[in-house]
Amino acid sequence: MSGAAPERDPGLQPERTRLAWRRTTLSGTVAAVLAMRTALTDGPTAAGAVVCALCFTLWLAFLLLAHHRIRTLMTTPRPAPLTPRHATAATLCTATLAVCAAALIL
Repeated sequence: MSGAAPERDPGLQPERTRLAWRRTTLSGTVAAVLAMRTALTDGPTAAGAVVCALCFTLWLAFLLLAHHRIRTLMTTPRPAPLTPRHATAATLCTATLAVCAAALIL
């Protein structure tokens, strides 16, 4: 028995990462919809419309980032690492959407 490590299957990690992006997109969609619903519960107001527009914009930005990453993972046999710019944008979209949703609850 040699001391060499077995070859790693390169197809498993991109698949798990792609599924994680899809789960995160789904949870962001639920958060955005619930935030919009909460903002419009008492009828349409100017503040509610602003919050809805902000939630929708953040959700759409994250959706575009996730779609770009999922497409990259599916089209290349060995995808490049996520760039710091895309990682920062995805993190900011997610955190800001969570803050908006939390502000609506309080």
